Amino acid sequence: MATPTSGSSAEDGGEFYVCRCFFTNNFYLKDYNVHVVYRDDAQFGEDYKQVMKKYGCHTDNQWDQVLAQVKSELERRQNLFQQSLERRKQIRTEYRPLHPHVYTLQESFFAPEFLELVEMSRRSDTSPEDVMKFVTSKPDDRVYEFPVFTKQFCQQFMEEITHFEESNLPKGRPNTMNNYGILLNELGFDEGFVTPLRTDYLRPMCRLLYPDWGGDALDSHKAFVVTYKLGEDLDLSYHYDNAEVTLNVSLGKEFEEGSLYFRSMRQVVQSHPSYQEHRHRPTYGLLHRGQHKHGAMPIEEGERYNLIIWMRSSKVRNQLCPMCDQKPTLVRTVGFGDGFTKETKTVDVCCAS
Repeated sequence: MATPTSGSSAEDGGEFYVCRCFFTNNFYLKDYNVHVVYRDDAQFGEDYKQVMKKYGCHTDNQWDQVLAQVKSELERRQNLFQQSLERRKQIRTEYRPLHPHVYTLQESFFAPEFLELVEMSRRSDTSPEDVMKFVTSKPDDRVYEFPVFTKQFCQQFMEEITHFEESNLPKGRPNTMNNYGILLNELGFDEGFVTPLRTDYLRPMCRLLYPDWGGDALDSHKAFVVTYKLGEDLDLSYHYDNAEVTLNVSLGKEFEEGSLYFRSMRQVVQSHPSYQEHRHRPTYGLLHRGQHKHGAMPIEEGERYNLIIWMRSSKVRNQLCPMCDQKPTLVRTVGFGDGFTKETKTVDVCCAS
């Protein structure tokens, strides 16, 4: 008989971690649209002072501003998880939801087509080819579109997000690339909404569509809402997600343009880059591999809300961190962290002395 010596997933109560590279890699400089690595001032100056001139950073004052921005981001990351925990506690105590029922996932929230797709995906005799009959995709890009929610749910969900945005409570933003948005775990959506959505509804279809990306073992997530409107965030720069599989659902409202575009997987170098464009349709979701590089074109009119769920498989990322391409060096954190776990080892207790 074997027994585990350490936990490994949210479902069995295990602990999650971040990779140490979270505190050094992929610092985004929005003014220059570039990601950088910062370990200390000497390394950063040697690696980037000349390089940044190609991006328009020519003066000493500009360089000082870049350095200050990087150090500010480092400080934010060092305090991120504790501050997020404090915000969540305050929100839980002080916030009064507009639509309390949307915090608990109900099948009435889903489009009938989505429920049919999920039911078929749950059957043991279903093949990937069967699933393909229920989704829309373009040749070879493995980006799948399908209805997810009802229009009524999307409207109430957006009203809830807007209600919270208009409150005076503190708000954690999803990442440094989006200035406007809400982290759903801080608002209280994880346990009753996002986790069952991932485990009971999305994982069955990911098992069939992305078996090579841990689709059958998506054991954590990061979920957030982003907004795009004139005068605020208009677009999203070309990037890849810190996820194995991503679901991006367009909730509404009325908007023009702002399509999502995909090029290659991040490991692929294209000599002649081309892209596939996917238009956002309210209530519809786009499911794609997190490492599939993509961006959002500028919105030209109106306002758009998107629900983003980065789904992670510790089975995949424990072998190679997608942000530094190294075996992850684990740093303990709170919540799901970045989805890393300590490898589960077994001991034969029948033979152990």
